[in-house]
Order: sequence, then structure tokens, then C-alpha cells
Amino acid sequence: MKLFIAEKPSLARAIASGIGVGKNFDGYISVNDGNEIVTWCYGHILKQLNPDEYAEKYRAWRMEDLPIIPSQWKLKVKAEAAKQFKIIRELIGKATEIVNAGDPDREGQLLVDEVLDFVGNKKPVQRILLNALDEKSVKQSLKDLRDNNEFEGMKNAALGRSRADWLIGMNLSRAYTIQARQSGYESVSVGRVMTPTMALVVHREEEIKNFKPVTHYAVKAIFANNIGEIPTIWQMSDTVSELDNEGRLLNASIAESFVKKLNDLPKGTQGKVISIEEKNKSESQRLPYSLSRLQIEAGKRYGYSPQIVLDTMQTLYEKKLTTYPRSDCEYLPENQYSDVKDILGHLKDLPNKERTELVVKADVTIRSKAWNDKKISAHHAIIPTRVKADFAKLTSIEQNLYLMVAQAYLAQFYPVHEYKATTVIITFADEKFIGKGKLVTKLGWKAIYRNAAKSETEEEESILPPVRENEPVKYISAKVAEKTTKPPTRFTPSTLLQAMKEIYRYVKDDALKAELKECSGIGTEATRAGIIEKLQDSGFLKLKGKFFEPTDKARLAVKILPDEMIYPDTTAIWEKELEEVATGKTSYEKFYQSQLKGLSLLLDKARKTEIMPPSSSVLCPNCGKVMVRRKGKKGFFWGCSNYPECKTTAQDNGGKPNFTSSIIKKV
Repeated sequence: MKLFIAEKPSLARAIASGIGVGKNFDGYISVNDGNEIVTWCYGHILKQLNPDEYAEKYRAWRMEDLPIIPSQWKLKVKAEAAKQFKIIRELIGKATEIVNAGDPDREGQLLVDEVLDFVGNKKPVQRILLNALDEKSVKQSLKDLRDNNEFEGMKNAALGRSRADWLIGMNLSRAYTIQARQSGYESVSVGRVMTPTMALVVHREEEIKNFKPVTHYAVKAIFANNIGEIPTIWQMSDTVSELDNEGRLLNASIAESFVKKLNDLPKGTQGKVISIEEKNKSESQRLPYSLSRLQIEAGKRYGYSPQIVLDTMQTLYEKKLTTYPRSDCEYLPENQYSDVKDILGHLKDLPNKERTELVVKADVTIRSKAWNDKKISAHHAIIPTRVKADFAKLTSIEQNLYLMVAQAYLAQFYPVHEYKATTVIITFADEKFIGKGKLVTKLGWKAIYRNAAKSETEEEESILPPVRENEPVKYISAKVAEKTTKPPTRFTPSTLLQAMKEIYRYVKDDALKAELKECSGIGTEATRAGIIEKLQDSGFLKLKGKFFEPTDKARLAVKILPDEMIYPDTTAIWEKELEEVATGKTSYEKFYQSQLKGLSLLLDKARKTEIMPPSSSVLCPNCGKVMVRRKGKKGFFWGCSNYPECKTTAQDNGGKPNFTSSIIKKV
């Protein structure tokens, strides 16, 4: 009997349907008279043990017990998955061969492999990679089963990620909580990816707070030839007084005097075109979507949170309308080119006459750079499937996201966008003026985005008239343009996710930027949205309107944690190493040993960290340490932060300790 173990029930149903007519049983589907069985997990049905489950002594948080490093890593069955786990284990016992049908990513690989390892499976295992759940895609994948051992790197990368998160989270959260409580603060939660993500918001808030706006001035002048006007900007020489280090003019009167000088010149005074530079440029078709790119653009266009985008794309995937949503790839396999006519045929029937006309005008003979097998690993870009969407039955969010995915796919069958970039230099009154313009010569694929939001397209440049070198031009007018520098913008959920993906922009060590530019960022396509949600749920970040602001809890964490945790440099390097584990460029063991070494250094820093108590802290009357308000079984009470050395407690009286002789307890 061949047993397929799927990541979730929807995937199991699609596989069973692709195999043949199935019969439903409790926890599995039987196909072909029981010769093939499809069962399922519910994501990870195993979880790691907590420290106190390894040893009772870890129930108390003590600095001398750190680091906590399991000599043998152990898992346990999640309580809510116990029944399904029992079914899977029994089916594994009966199977002659097994197919790992986890999602086509690192976590999908691990969550099935860890079940097989947990039960001690020794039977042969194959791997199926499903990027879409429509019947044709499933049947094609069933014909292309791979040896599961080929994906050991992906499993090891997910395993390394899981254990690194445990080591950092369990050890550093305890270490810094112990230090913080001794100074009268509450617990400090530390996460390998969560903490540097949170710190991005804290650092951005500090930049805004410390920002000093600069008002500067420019002179805009208009010239004209016989065909049209040429907008320009005065190019100030470095001899102009009151320029700052960035060449900005800080004195309005200098700009105003210059405009007056131009206007006072005799009428008919002409300028001359001394230089023309024209470059024919092109812009290839935009790539289809990865999950992160879709989350970022959907956040800008519609204000959707990353989690809403992920959840909605998962629904569209399970409805067989779009391909696998947790993809970090923006390219397409060349063998799917045969599906183009079917997919575009369905897109013609979507509502909106203008959109239909765009589909009709698509040229299926065009092959954009998106079709590239060398860029494909376990999964490909998110695109529509061959299943026709019943648009009226989709929610508004589903409709919007489906259309975004469809637009990006349609762009692959339009020509390259072409334009002419022109720079004109004019001399007038012994000064230089530069005009820049853009002339679109072929709209190409940008016809699909003609009505796109301004945030998704570049600002329109001036269209300059044809000019000739040494051609005289007439001065028309000039004016002073006042500009004020603006502080950096606060993060929204989608721009914070973008920062996680493009983390090389935010590292502290500039030398790392080039090295990390090709890295996929911190977190994964599947986890970034959840990390951002967790930061809100844990009280580190709060949304004010559409922008994130850090809480006092977040500011405290950034204040006391070492640079290795609050700046993304270390975490980004770890993520790069995990990518190398996934591709077999480095080993799990090497990554794990580097984690242990890094953890030891971080704990040394934690032990040496001194945290100043808050100015409003109340001191213990017996030992002089900070008293901390805690919640017990009978409500709030106050206890000494020097516990267990000092066991002073006091009742809570409206948020303050009641230090009366009858209720102070001490040892």
C-alpha cells in the first residue's frame, strides 16, 4: 500500500482526486481499493518540549542554569492532533511505500519528515511537489515523484531554523527577564527574527524623533524653442554661498536675487543648447508575484495586512484558482508555457470590458524573462491556474488579489516598455540649466497598469520637445521652489514586511550590505506575516492609523539587548547560512555549532548587562532591592526582585505596596 502524507486536508483531497475515485474514512481517504491511501497532518502536529519538560529544575528561571541545550532534541505530539497522529502512525505501519506530500518549502518538508522520524520509519519515501491543486497539475506531479532524500537539505534547514529559534528564545528570554526583574521590570521576550524586526520600528521612531527638517531652495526656469517649452533647474556652482554639505541652497534671498537677475535681462536675450544626451531605454516585463511582493503591493494598493493577504491566497489556492501561495520565487517553469492559452482564455471572461480587451490583445508568442527553469527550485511564482474563476462568488478581497495575480501574469505577454531618456543642458546668463525628460516610444506591458495607483508606478517625467545642439532658446520665466526635507516614514505592516525581505538595507555593518543583498531577508515567505502579527499580540508594536509605533516594552528591549539581537546583521547572516543548508552548500552540523558558539557569547553579554531601575521604582524595606508588582492566584501583590535571597512581600493597595508592619513578610 502506498501512503501519501499531506500537509493539510485540502492538499490530501486534491491528491486523492488526482489519483482516482476515493472513499472517505476517519482521518484518511482510500483510493483504488485501498492500494493508495491519502492522510494528512494539520501543519506541524509535533512540537518541541519546553525546558522544564527536559528537566524539572528548569521550571525556575535561574541564571546559573543557562545555557539550556538539550543533549538529545525531543518532540511531543500536540494535544489537539493526538487522534490524527495515531491514525497516521497506524497507516505508516501498514504501508509498503510512503510519499511526503508536504507543501513545497522547507517547513512542508520537515513537518512530514519529522513525523516519519518520530515513529522510526524505515520504509522507502518519495516526495511529491505540488504548486497547484487543479486536477491536471496534481496528475502531472503524481507522474514525477522524486526520492525524498533529494530534499534532505530543505529538511535540515527547517530543523536548523526551529532549533536556533528555540535556543535563542528560551535562553535569552530567560537571561534578560532575570536581569530586568531585578531592576523592577516585567519579562523580556527575545526572538531570533522577532526582535530585530521589532527594533526596525524602534530605530525608525528614533530617527523621526531626532530628525531636523532642512528648508532649501532651487530655481526652476522655463525655456522654449519653436516647438515647445523646456522645463529646467538652475545648476548652482559650488561657489554659491550658503550651500550645505549636500549642495542645497539654504538662503531664499540668494535664489530670489538670481530670479530677479534673470528677469532684468534685456528682452530677447537668448540661451543656447550646449549639450543633448538621448538614450533609448527599455524596461522588461515585471515579474509575476512571490508572496512577499504580493503582500507589499497589496498593502500599498488596498491597505491589506500581510496576514490577510496570506490567508486570502491560501483560500484561493484551496479553491484551485491560484498556485501555491507561500512562494519566494518570481519565475515560471518553461514546461508551463503550454498552459498559457487556457489561462488567458479564462481571464477573458472576467468582468470589466477594458480588462477583457487587454487579455484579447495579449501576444502568446512573447516569452518574457519570467520563463526560466534555472530560477526554479521547489516552487514557482504565484499565477492563476487553469481552473476558471466564478468571480461573482469571490469576496472583494479575493477578487482584488486574484486580479493582481492575473495582471502580473498577463504582463508577460505584452512587449517590453520602451522610452527615450533625454538630458538637455542650456547656458543662459553665464549659468547652466538642466532639463530632463522622458518620451515613451512603446507603452508595452505598462498598458496593463495604465490606471495603477501612483505608488506602484514611477512619477511621470516631463516630455521635452525635440531640440538641436547649439540651438538658441528663449527664456520664458523662472521661480523659486521651496523644499523641506521630510523625516523617514513610519512602517506600515506591508512596508515592515518589505524591510524584512530587503534586510540588507538596514544592517549596521555597511560591509555586509553587498553580501546580504542576494539573501532572501529574515524570516520566510510563510512566517513573516505571523511574526508581525505576534509583535502586535505580544504588546511590542501598536498600530496608530495605518502606521506602527513601538511600545515602552519594545523600547526597553532595544535599550537592554545587545546589538547582535536588535540589529539584523547577525540574524540575516544566519538566514543566509540556512539558505546554504537548504541547497547543500553547508551542513546542518556546521550551522548548529555556530549557533551554540553565538549563544554562549550572547549569554556572556546578558550576564554583564546592568539595567537601571525605573525612576518610579519602590525599594524593598529589608534589602533595598526593587519591589515588583506581580499577579498571583488571589490577585496582585508585591514581591522583592531579590527573591529567593529576600522573600519580602506586601499587599497591593491601588497599584502601590502596602508597607505596614503587619503584612510585610521577610526571611
